[in-house]
Amino acid sequence: MQKIIPEKLKKGDKIMIVAPSRGLKLIGKDCREIAEKRFNEMELTVEFAPNTKDENWNIQGCGSVEQRADDIMTAFKDKSVKAIFTVIGGFNSNQILAHLDYDVIRQNPKIICGFSDITAVLAAIQAKTGLETYYGPHYSSIGMKLGCEYTLNYLQKMLFSDSPVEVKPSAEWSDDLWFLDQDKREFVKNEGHWVLHKGKAEGKIVGGNLCTFNLLLGTNMRPALAKNTI
Repeated sequence: MQKIIPEKLKKGDKIMIVAPSRGLKLIGKDCREIAEKRFNEMELTVEFAPNTKDENWNIQGCGSVEQRADDIMTAFKDKSVKAIFTVIGGFNSNQILAHLDYDVIRQNPKIICGFSDITAVLAAIQAKTGLETYYGPHYSSIGMKLGCEYTLNYLQKMLFSDSPVEVKPSAEWSDDLWFLDQDKREFVKNEGHWVLHKGKAEGKIVGGNLCTFNLLLGTNMRPALAKNTI
């Protein structure tokens, strides 16, 4: 399948927020305000998809399968939208994969970015259309008050520029519940890259949550990791 590289962002572009997994209601006011401010500083206009709203919150903490799938298709069909960011991850984005129109997505390529459970959506789109997707921060991630500088730096390098990027380790990292108290954080000094096997290699990296990625085994919604040489 032919690889499709989406156009990079530029100042003044519009992005659309969608919720393929957990819903918008999960995101606090402070997180939303910080995310809005940072996207504005990047000179991007933020718009939420029609069904990505607080009231779409069922027993699973999300909108219906149809609402979630419709929002992704709305974002791809809208010519004024240049990138799609997911609200947050969760556990059920695989429910919507059969409800996406992959022909429409292929004909309207654009950046789509998220991580964790969003792996299922990114992998399916890449496998079915050839569109290169971005395993990166959610809308909610951009609302992290402290410790977001490294993420913002590489987000802009990856999404706004065509220049090659050398990925260096961050100075520190965290695995705390930052969303519970934005001012009380626990950071750990980064030891740098761990060398598991010395040498040189080249290849294609497919990013994703391994548990979610493995859910796609045996389906046509899992990107091929190697060419069949037999």
